[in-house]
Amino acid sequence: MGIVVGYVANPEGRSALQSAGAAAVRLGVKLVVVHSRRFGKEVDADEGRLLQDVHDGVRAQLTAAGLGHELREVPDSEDPADDLITAAEETQASLIVIGLRRRTPVGKLILGASAQRILLDAPCPVLAVKPED
Repeated sequence: MGIVVGYVANPEGRSALQSAGAAAVRLGVKLVVVHSRRFGKEVDADEGRLLQDVHDGVRAQLTAAGLGHELREVPDSEDPADDLITAAEETQASLIVIGLRRRTPVGKLILGASAQRILLDAPCPVLAVKPED
């Protein structure tokens, strides 16, 4: 059992990671960080180094917090929702944490496709968080 969190290096991803980390500490469980990259997106050497720096930073942050963790990179993701749901099923997760973007008044009527799919198809509860202002 553990917590699965979807991570992207942006305010939503950082907020999700922070909330997931706090929940993992409270529950005393492992954190599985899933970072999906879109299928067919080529990564050049500079971008690869930047990506490695991001992953190293996440690992260092979680290690410093004393959290047991695993970082899963999905380099040719066709659907980030699938990646999170699969990770949750494989690890028998007790919770999935995702970050949500702030939306315009019209955008609030519809939830992002990935977020909606995770909420509907997840094998466990889902916590959706937004970044602080």
